[in-house]
Amino acid sequence: MLPAMNILTGLPRIRPLVLALSVGIAAILPVPVALADKSDHIEARELLRRGEIVPLAQILEVVGHRVPGDVIEVELERDDGVWEYKVKVLTATGRVRKLTLDARNGAVLKIKDD
Repeated sequence: MLPAMNILTGLPRIRPLVLALSVGIAAILPVPVALADKSDHIEARELLRRGEIVPLAQILEVVGHRVPGDVIEVELERDDGVWEYKVKVLTATGRVRKLTLDARNGAVLKIKDD
């Protein structure tokens, strides 16, 4: 059996997303999104509708200001009861940086090299 492939890069996915981020705008952005479960996009939309998370577009704007580069992976995870976006960015120098953001307000919680 062949490994799952990233539809944008054609490279094998390293690991599936915990929660796919299909919150409207994600469909038109050049961000590779993989489904961990077929119903994840429904849960993400419901979280957005209830105001529990901010839209992906807002997160990507914050990320772009803090770490310029190409977004190569986005995850939405629940960590200790708090929703967090985890975003990997490939910088112009070839470094991969991982940002963790509070999904409720877009605040950057952590930036580290991946």
